[in-house]
Amino acid sequence: MSDSQDTKALQLTSPIADVPGVRDQVARDLATLGLRAIGQLLVHLPSRHEHEEAEAPMSELVPEHIVSARGEITACRLSGYGKKSRFQAVLSDGTGKLDLVWFNAPYLRGKLHPGMTLRVQGKAKTYNHGLQIANPKYEILTDDAEPADDKEARLRPIYPASERVPTRTIEQTIEKVLPIALPLIEDHLTDEFRKERDLPTLAEAYRMMHTPRDEEEVARGRRRLAYDELLMLQLGVAMKRYELRDSQRAPALRASPAVTHKILSMLPFSLTGAQQRVVDELSEELTRDIPANRLVQGDVGSGKTMVALYAMLLAKESGHQAALMAPTEILAEQHFESISRVLADQDVRVELLTGSVQGLEREAMLARLEDGTIDILIGTHALLTEHVRFSSLAVAVIDEQHRFGVEQRATLRTKGEDESGTTPHVVVMTATPIPRTVSITLFGDLDVSVIDELPPGRQPIETTYSPPEDRESVYAMVRRHVDAGEQAYVVAPAIESETGVLVGARDIAKELETGFLEGLRVALVHGKLKRHTREHIMERFRRGLIDVLVATTVIEVGVDVANASVMVIEQADRFGLAQLHQLRGRVGRGTQASKCVLISSPATTDGIERLKIMTQTGDGFRIAERDFEIRGPGEIFGSRQSGLPPFRVADLIRDTDLLAKARIDAQHWILSSPRLEKPSENLLLQRVLKTHGRWLGLGDTG
Repeated sequence: MSDSQDTKALQLTSPIADVPGVRDQVARDLATLGLRAIGQLLVHLPSRHEHEEAEAPMSELVPEHIVSARGEITACRLSGYGKKSRFQAVLSDGTGKLDLVWFNAPYLRGKLHPGMTLRVQGKAKTYNHGLQIANPKYEILTDDAEPADDKEARLRPIYPASERVPTRTIEQTIEKVLPIALPLIEDHLTDEFRKERDLPTLAEAYRMMHTPRDEEEVARGRRRLAYDELLMLQLGVAMKRYELRDSQRAPALRASPAVTHKILSMLPFSLTGAQQRVVDELSEELTRDIPANRLVQGDVGSGKTMVALYAMLLAKESGHQAALMAPTEILAEQHFESISRVLADQDVRVELLTGSVQGLEREAMLARLEDGTIDILIGTHALLTEHVRFSSLAVAVIDEQHRFGVEQRATLRTKGEDESGTTPHVVVMTATPIPRTVSITLFGDLDVSVIDELPPGRQPIETTYSPPEDRESVYAMVRRHVDAGEQAYVVAPAIESETGVLVGARDIAKELETGFLEGLRVALVHGKLKRHTREHIMERFRRGLIDVLVATTVIEVGVDVANASVMVIEQADRFGLAQLHQLRGRVGRGTQASKCVLISSPATTDGIERLKIMTQTGDGFRIAERDFEIRGPGEIFGSRQSGLPPFRVADLIRDTDLLAKARIDAQHWILSSPRLEKPSENLLLQRVLKTHGRWLGLGDTG
C-alpha cells in the first residue's frame, strides 16, 4: 500500500505509529507522555514559542547580536568545581570557529563530546579575538536534520516534554502529522458565527499554534482554542440551568409576613441590611415551585449561617424538612452545636449525622428522618449514602461548596425527589469569597447573593508580620493581653512536627506551656481528638477557663468566642491567603481591638506577597482576587475535588474578557436551542457532553 493510500485511511484516533515517516521507537517514546493517537498529539500544544534566528556561517556572525549557527564540536573540557565550574566547547563549521561556555553545568560532560553536530543560539560577544556565546541554547543534530540552508528565522514551538522525549522530537513528529490531521478536523462553529467573532477555523487555530508564521498567529490560534474551552463550559452550565428550571419542580414554601416574623424572632440578633436583602431574595425564590439554586457568599463573620438557617426554618414552618451538608465532621459538629444553641427553646428537632454515627443509633436516626420526626439534619458526606431517606426534603444547604464536587450537589438534590419528581431547593454558602471568574465557571449554574456587610460592633483586626526570631516579643504581647483578661489563639499548620520542615501544634503547645507562656492556661485542640474531647475543650475556652488555645485549622470556621482578641499564626507562609483570612476572622468578634500576628520566614516571592497582602487589607473579596492571581484556581480550590473543569488553553486570570463573551454567547444559544437538538448542533452537543457532561450531570441530556 502506498503512502497516499495509507494517509487516506488514517483518522484522528489512528495510532501515531501509522503515520508515514514516524519511526516505531519515536511512537513508543511519545506513548510515555500519553500521546498514542494522532488526535492526542494534535492537542498537545506548545507551552510557549521562542524566536529562532536564521542560521548563518560562523564567518558572518556579528558580535552583540542574537545569532544561530551549526557546526561540529572539535574540543571540549570541564574546569572548576561546584558552582564555579564551567563547561567549554569549540564549534567549527569550516568557515570559522565559535567558543561556547556553560557555567555551573558539569552534567554537560556526559552529554556533549567531540564529533557531535550542534545547532546553537545565543548572544555572541567578542572573546580572545574571536566570538563566544555564554550559556547558549543548543540542539544535538542527527543525520536526518534539515540542512542549514532551510533554517530561516521563525517562531519555534516549545512543547511539554521529558528527557526521553525532547521538544524537538515532538516538533518533528507533529510536522509529519499536521498535513494528515488538519483536514480531518470538523468545526462545531458555523462560518457565520466565527466571522462575527473574528475567529479562525478550528483546523487553522491548531495550525497557528504548531507552525505559526508570526506572533499574531499564535495569539489568534490561542484565542480560538481558549474561547472554545470557555464556550463549551458555559454551554454545559446554561443547559444544566435550563434543565433544572424547565424539567424539575420544588415544594413552594409559605413565607407570609407572620411566618417570616416568627422565624426571625428565633434568631439571636437582628439581621444586617445585607442579610435582610439575601433573606428577601431567598423568600422570593423558595415560595416558587422552580427549584432555587443560589450561592450565598460573604466575608468572614458576615452571618451566612443565620441566612441559611432562615431558609431551613422556612422549610420546617411549611411542613417539610431541611438538610445542611458540611465538608468535615468538625465543621458539621460546629454547625450542629451553634444551630442547636440558637433553637434550644424552639420546637425544632435538629440532629447530626456523620460517619461516626453507627449501628442501632444510626438506624434509629434514619427511621426518624424517614418518618418526618427530624426537622433539620446536619451532616457530612454521610448524607449522600443510599440509606439516607427524607420524608419531605425541601431545602438542602451546602456549606463550603468549593470543597464539594458538582456531582455531590446533584446527589444531595436527589435526596428530596419523590414519585412526582419534586426536588429540593438548594442553597450553597461559602465563607471563602470567590473571584467572579471562578464563580461563573465553577458555580455558573447558580444565582449569586453576596453578604457584603459585617454585623454592628465587629472590630477591625490589626495584622502584622514577624520573623521567627521575634517570637519572644510576640508571645510577650500575648501574655499582656491575657493578663488584661482576654484570650488568644495560636495556630499551627499541622498536628505533628516534621524534622527540619515544620513545627506541629503539639510541640508548640508544650513549648509555650513551659516557656513563653508558662503559668497561663494553655490547651491543645486538633482534628484527631474524639468529638466529645474537642467539644469539652472548646466549651472551656468559650467559658474563659482556657487562656490560650493552640490549634490546627479545626478552628478555621464556625468558632465564635467574643473574648478572644489575639491570634498568632505560626509558619504563616504554609497557608493560602483565603485560609489565613478565615483564621484571622476568629478574632475581632468582641468589643476590644484585636490583633493577628503572622510568624513566618517565607522563602518565595509568592509567600512574601501573600503575607504583605494580609497586612494591607481585611477585605476578603480583595484577598480572594489576589490569591487567585498568585496561585490560580487549581491551587486554591483543588481542581479534582472541586470539580473545576480542566483547561488546556484558557486561563481564568488572563481570559476574563473571553469568558464574558463565551458566557453571553452560551446564554443566547441555549435560549434559542435549550438542548442543542438542531441537526447543525449535533457535533457541538457531542463535544459539550464529552467535556462537561459527567461533572455537570448532563449525561442524559439530548
